[in-house]
Amino acid sequence: MQVVDPRRPLSSFPRAPRTRHQRTIDMDDHLDIIRMQRALELGASVRSLTPPNPWVGCVIETVDGQRFEGATDRVGGPHAEAAALAAARAAGADLEGATAWVTLEPCSHVGRTPPCADALIEAGIARVVAAVVDPDPNVAGTGLARLVEAGVEVTAGVLAAEASEQLAPYLHHRRTGRPWVVLKLAATLDGRTAAPDGTSQWITGPAARADAHALRAESDAIIVGAGTVRADDPSLTVRDAPAPRGDPVRVVLGTAPEGAKVHPCLEREGDLKAILEELGAMGHLQVLVEGGAAVAHAFHQAGLVDRYVIYLAPALFGGDDGRGLFAGPGAPTIAAATRGRIVQVRHLDPDLRIDLDPTPAPRSPLDPPQEP
Repeated sequence: MQVVDPRRPLSSFPRAPRTRHQRTIDMDDHLDIIRMQRALELGASVRSLTPPNPWVGCVIETVDGQRFEGATDRVGGPHAEAAALAAARAAGADLEGATAWVTLEPCSHVGRTPPCADALIEAGIARVVAAVVDPDPNVAGTGLARLVEAGVEVTAGVLAAEASEQLAPYLHHRRTGRPWVVLKLAATLDGRTAAPDGTSQWITGPAARADAHALRAESDAIIVGAGTVRADDPSLTVRDAPAPRGDPVRVVLGTAPEGAKVHPCLEREGDLKAILEELGAMGHLQVLVEGGAAVAHAFHQAGLVDRYVIYLAPALFGGDDGRGLFAGPGAPTIAAATRGRIVQVRHLDPDLRIDLDPTPAPRSPLDPPQEP
């Protein structure tokens, strides 16, 4: 079988010659974008449901213009392609010559479910449009290669940047073996997380707190320091957002006091990178670091944060005696300050959510894997 090198530019991906099943009308780039945008919406709708599987969306359109949709189900359930095919078959649709748009390369191996590439071929799909190649070693281009060998026309790279952003935790985990690390911070506009007396509830309003709980629901594990457990006794559960998988695994850096609300939890000490590698080996795709300031500083200084999520409240302590976002020495010069790229700014009345990517230049989804 031909193996597609994931490092190849998407624009050079092979296209199969037309077969008698191929549609006679070319699908232009504009339609590909519209259909892929819908597939991305479908993937986003199951973000909190599917891990450790990726949250993928699929749209299938038949030759006569009927459209069917699918999104990956929870672990053990059908993948997005299988769900869309099932919807089409339930409607009695003729799938010969149809086109499928999918946000991630169809799998080519037998896991908990049969290979999606084979299912598309057997259904008579004539063209597959994929946003990004799956870096999982079990796939890594072989799904698209299998489609090409079967005479299916393949287009890759449509809305690749958007799909890479949506699937960032999954792609990062498959490339490095470590979960995607989100550091969540909440502060006043002058960068204070608590008053001098230690009080901090509540800096942000209900909308921001509900959004933070949705972030918990998306995460597979939450990391917190033992000092925060002793001081605040947090439960670290999901209460203000849907949590179809239940609460994340709770990880305490240090020892949690007996009777603390965080129990049951994992208690770990030592090298943070090693802890992340252990969590990655468990299949966790995303971990949420919630504090406190010393833990935030440790992850920041170690260069282990993949996304900073900062909630800013329209409030000012107006002094330098409140607690800051980080506890520990920072950059010694302005040149040494961590700079990145603001991914999004959202208004969560009355607060703001700012997402910061610490890597200024985004990587291509087909760049070679970085060293762990």
